[in-house]
Amino acid sequence: MRTQVEVDKFPIRLARPDEVEHLNEVERGSAQLYRTVGYDDVAESDPLELSRLSAMQSRDHLWVITDTGDVPVGFLAVEIIDDLVHIEEISVRAEYTGKGLGSKLIEMVSRWAHAQGYPALTLSTFRSVPWNAPFYSRRGFCILSEGDLTPGLRAVLAHEAADGLDITERVCMRRELH
Repeated sequence: MRTQVEVDKFPIRLARPDEVEHLNEVERGSAQLYRTVGYDDVAESDPLELSRLSAMQSRDHLWVITDTGDVPVGFLAVEIIDDLVHIEEISVRAEYTGKGLGSKLIEMVSRWAHAQGYPALTLSTFRSVPWNAPFYSRRGFCILSEGDLTPGLRAVLAHEAADGLDITERVCMRRELH
């Protein structure tokens, strides 16, 4: 079991412009874990476009979690969709998984979103991949039914389908912020 001290060794801060390109490497490395569950196409897919990451960084919607040398080992990027904070991407380098870094990023963005007056976080993810929907469920996210999807979340799923993801395996989730 990890201790809080271990997780505290990894600070979170807003990403700097010079780090954006490095974050693509973090995402590519993180995506390799999908090979272990038969999603080779996800492992081989392109990371977020640099222009999107740069735009998120310029709006202060991109955070990094760093090692003791201040080198990003993970990141969390958000967009505002339907007046909610949507987690667009969360990636942690494979060698740092299981240390609580993803959870720490989620808790940080939850506090930030709440302080900004947003009522909830949303995201889209794979239903059955252990570090996707089951992971988020343990962190207070609930799977949304088809009828609960906002227009923006429907657009997210449509975009994912157009990118070739198996939409039957995708779900949108929401976490209320109190």
